[in-house]
Amino acid sequence: MTIKSKSQFKRVLLKLSGEALQGANGFGIDPVVISDIANEIKEVHAMGVEIALVIGGGNIFRGLAASTQGMDRASADYMGMLATALNSLALQDALERIGVATRVQSAIAMQELCEPYIRRKAIRHLEKGRVVIFAAGTGNPYFTTDTAASLRAMEIHADAILKATKVDGVYNKDPNKHKDAKLYDKLTYLDVLKEGLGVMDSTAISLCMDNNMEIHVFNLTKKGNIKRVLQGQKIGTIVSKKN
Repeated sequence: MTIKSKSQFKRVLLKLSGEALQGANGFGIDPVVISDIANEIKEVHAMGVEIALVIGGGNIFRGLAASTQGMDRASADYMGMLATALNSLALQDALERIGVATRVQSAIAMQELCEPYIRRKAIRHLEKGRVVIFAAGTGNPYFTTDTAASLRAMEIHADAILKATKVDGVYNKDPNKHKDAKLYDKLTYLDVLKEGLGVMDSTAISLCMDNNMEIHVFNLTKKGNIKRVLQGQKIGTIVSKKN
């Protein structure tokens, strides 16, 4: 198979879970892991790809889990948004230490720490070759960072969403619990919604379906996978309009 040296996409939104940053610690931010992720982003950035990111906050605080234990859902979600800002600033630091110009834009005003989210400004940063990290979700409770990723991808006119996970793609059941779990190469948005496959939440999938935004689900723990997805290699699962 001939491997392409160039990216199939000009502009992408990379969605990372907060758990991706915690490594084997089980919580918080692992400096080695975040450094590895930054180096992978630098590698694909050097290919000329315009990259935006949305990072979850589950390694620090998960609003939905807290709300099930009695905390007010809106308050819990706002705390989760602050956790995403911590992760965004940590990744910004890791990227800038290796020479990648980065901007953090927050949906909640934090002027001493990062820029407010302004769509046109975000696009301009991307055009100038800066990596843009979107913090604080949508700025509203009851919406996940998956929904924020879908919304921001649409707003910046990304070519695709790259959803990084800890497994090789989308399975019909949990591959960590079932040895006979089947990995899908391709799925439609309706397949994901009907079968409840958990690629992203239903609001995020519906947004992508309405705007025909492809989702590429792949394993972040395998070094070089971001680049492989961009080069069009057949890894992970593609969620699109047609199967």
